Amino acid sequence: MRKSKWLVWSLVLALVFVTAACSKKDPAPSASGGTGTGGKDAPKTEQQGKPDTVKVWTYPVHAKYEDDLKDLIKDFNAKYPNIKVEYEMLSWAEGPKKFDVALNAGDPPDLYFHAVSGQYVSTGLALQLDQYLTPEIKGDYLPGTLDLAKIQGKQYGLPLYQFQWGWGGNKRILEEAGVDWKKIQQQGWTWSEFAEIAKKLTKKLPDGSMQYGLVTDGNGANNDFIQLVTRNSGLDDVVDKDGKFIWNDDRILDSLKFIDGLMKSGVMPKETAALAAQKRTDMFYAGQAAIISKAIPYYDVMIANRNKDIDAGKVKGEKIDYIQLPVPHNDKYPAKTTSGAEGYVAFKQKNDKGEEHAKNTFLVMEALSGAKAGNSANELCLPFVRQSQAKLFEGKGLAQPYNKAAAEAMAKSVAMPVDLTISADTSAKVKQYYEQVVKPGVQALFTGSKTPDQLADEFKSKGKQILGQ
Repeated sequence: MRKSKWLVWSLVLALVFVTAACSKKDPAPSASGGTGTGGKDAPKTEQQGKPDTVKVWTYPVHAKYEDDLKDLIKDFNAKYPNIKVEYEMLSWAEGPKKFDVALNAGDPPDLYFHAVSGQYVSTGLALQLDQYLTPEIKGDYLPGTLDLAKIQGKQYGLPLYQFQWGWGGNKRILEEAGVDWKKIQQQGWTWSEFAEIAKKLTKKLPDGSMQYGLVTDGNGANNDFIQLVTRNSGLDDVVDKDGKFIWNDDRILDSLKFIDGLMKSGVMPKETAALAAQKRTDMFYAGQAAIISKAIPYYDVMIANRNKDIDAGKVKGEKIDYIQLPVPHNDKYPAKTTSGAEGYVAFKQKNDKGEEHAKNTFLVMEALSGAKAGNSANELCLPFVRQSQAKLFEGKGLAQPYNKAAAEAMAKSVAMPVDLTISADTSAKVKQYYEQVVKPGVQALFTGSKTPDQLADEFKSKGKQILGQ
């Protein structure tokens, strides 16, 4: 990232005000900060006139997030000019790896944008926040939202928004096939209902290319697709809220057979195992995918902006009306929405910088999660987590009314992340299970090299080995 030279204020004798200041900046800084007096309520480091740097690693949460971040840091420095905030904007592709390396080395950033995880707590470096939470801050959070950033009842993060994963459809293609998408948005659909609809959505187009009923990225980069399916088959995760392994009965076999059926019927591309996320999106834009998996409400805004670019001649292609859809569920089990909270998680370092630095870290964390920070939820068309955010952005929503209503309906059937209740040790083993067993297993299912029965047996046996059950 580009470097900046920070504002430097000179302190004079006690009882007098700042009399001189100088400023040096590069033309386009990517962080803000400064030093100076902070008043009687300022942290001790400010009263001593010594700058304290809080490092933030974050992501392009939405298209305008870096602008939001600069603005939030500017507001923060107006109140605490002696706390320097340095941020780095990571890429979604490489950022997690970079953070894992830093965490394993004992030198994570002070703040990292992510959902809380038991893996972080197990390192001993995650900063517990309960002692810093004031009644005013707690009272501002909407019921249950702070709980989404707790591990076994202890606060380790401050949520910025509640995320939702679902499926997304092309309105034109759905309506041409006679699909009542409005009913599906509000009432959901079963696997058998989806299978029948998907056949109507799968066909050869006039140019010889295929239009598939469902497309997902399957190149092994993540486990999102299998999690969406299994969660809608009575399996909230690999383990239940008490840490007991549950991928060991007919529910997992049913899930694997459902996916295998979509592959064999041609509803999903035979090359799914090789599809990257960008290719999945390109196929959706090209009208070759009626529905895409792991779709978020923010796609409504992204696709609306793409439509504007098409009108302006900046992009070629067909304009699309986006439809947010729930994931279909096993006929024997109710629908579950994959949800949780993402925001900032605080960390100490192996070479601990002390309590005053921890307090300053929390001050920055709160500043990046307050009322104005609610623009992230607004831009992403996601539920707010704080009353102040909902009030500030009331009436400014960007999603189409029907997609907003769909997201609200999906929020009624949320599956609480089990990572919030299980032990750090179990959480680490679950991650190992996903990486070493589930990821290659799903690849084998996509390629047809393993049958659902073979894979179900493998999932069960490896679950016993890794999770000890």
